Amino acid sequence: MKTNTPVGARAGGYGLLALLTLTNTLNFVDRNLLGSFANFLKPELHLTDFQFGLLTGLVFLVFYSVAGLFMGILADLTHRPRLIAVAIGLWSLLTAASGAARGFVSLALPRAMIGVGESALTPSAMSLLADSVDRARMGLAAGIYYMGVPLGTGAGLLVAGYLGPAIGWRNCFYVLGAIGLAVASIYLFVPEPRPARPPTRVKGPGLGEQVRLLVDALRRSPALAATMIGGTALHFAVGAAQFDQLWFVTERGFERGEIARLSGYVTVVAGVSGNLFGGFIGDWWHRHRKSGRPMVLAAMMLVVLPLAVGYRLMPPGSPLFVAGMGLGVFQLAAFYGPTFSTVQELAPPGARATVTAFYLLCLNVIGLGISITGAGWAIDHFRAAGADQSYTYSALIFIGASALAIPSFFAAGAWAKRDRERIDVAASA
Repeated sequence: MKTNTPVGARAGGYGLLALLTLTNTLNFVDRNLLGSFANFLKPELHLTDFQFGLLTGLVFLVFYSVAGLFMGILADLTHRPRLIAVAIGLWSLLTAASGAARGFVSLALPRAMIGVGESALTPSAMSLLADSVDRARMGLAAGIYYMGVPLGTGAGLLVAGYLGPAIGWRNCFYVLGAIGLAVASIYLFVPEPRPARPPTRVKGPGLGEQVRLLVDALRRSPALAATMIGGTALHFAVGAAQFDQLWFVTERGFERGEIARLSGYVTVVAGVSGNLFGGFIGDWWHRHRKSGRPMVLAAMMLVVLPLAVGYRLMPPGSPLFVAGMGLGVFQLAAFYGPTFSTVQELAPPGARATVTAFYLLCLNVIGLGISITGAGWAIDHFRAAGADQSYTYSALIFIGASALAIPSFFAAGAWAKRDRERIDVAASA
């Protein structure tokens, strides 16, 4: 089968995929450390739920997402492995600095700058994979790369469950910062697989041209825009789940170390299963059905949404409680392969990192930023009003809002192949 991927790039693509997946795992360990250690650091630093929501929400995500748009443009114009090396080094140093925090402000400052460092990884990684892996396998490749989400989130919870009580949350931050610096050094030896520019082209496109390509891609492909809207809506429920460790202890009666360990194991098993399922089923659907990969996500959400509501109301002693916990992780993990492969497929080849960065901006600032910060505000207000299930009520609100993703993914799936054919015809012309 003919592809647009250079043969040499394909040959080394799977080794690169393994390294990028390892890096994304470290990325999500660091990103979710505050959520993992919520029951340790929130009382020690005397944080309100609104302040905790700001730290895990807007303080991190605004800097992450806005910087990510510029990092995506930079990734389309520069040596991507070296950019990743600098990014890992920056966020690792700041993770270590976070361990010395004494209050909200001293934790917010490094937390914001960690977002700047982490913002370079996924735009660079996804465009590297698009240049290194066959298009027909891109859904699986994206799913494997995003195995870093459950692996990293689960590993962070296991660190909190096992090492938190033993060495303290601050020392855990210091150790993870040192590990990140070691991983950063590996990227100094990774070659850039991007195909060589034509010899007649002396100068690459600038900032204005990349923005023009982004706007043009959204205008030409309604499926691309609908995919981004659906992913953003899905993340309303994901953001509210940042408070789950506090919910488990406060309203469901778990011991903080015990539930961190249980959550870690469930996240790894359900998350990896979801990533593989989403990657395989998305690619199968792409090959054998008339609709695109996002249609799989619309069908999954129709099934999972009522179960997610039931899980929030379920007593912790129910044998289905752990299954409900795993189902939410499985659904999120299955989302990554179909949606990010669709974005790469519908983005212009010279602006894939830019389009990915814009998508991440939407997911994080609108989806996670609103839901995490809004959930923290709602929890404080429900508690002030005397509600005894403030975490539960807040989560249910944002689960309901995430249902907006269903019609968006349905529309994206219906339009995706038509848009892809139109883009291919325009490129050949």
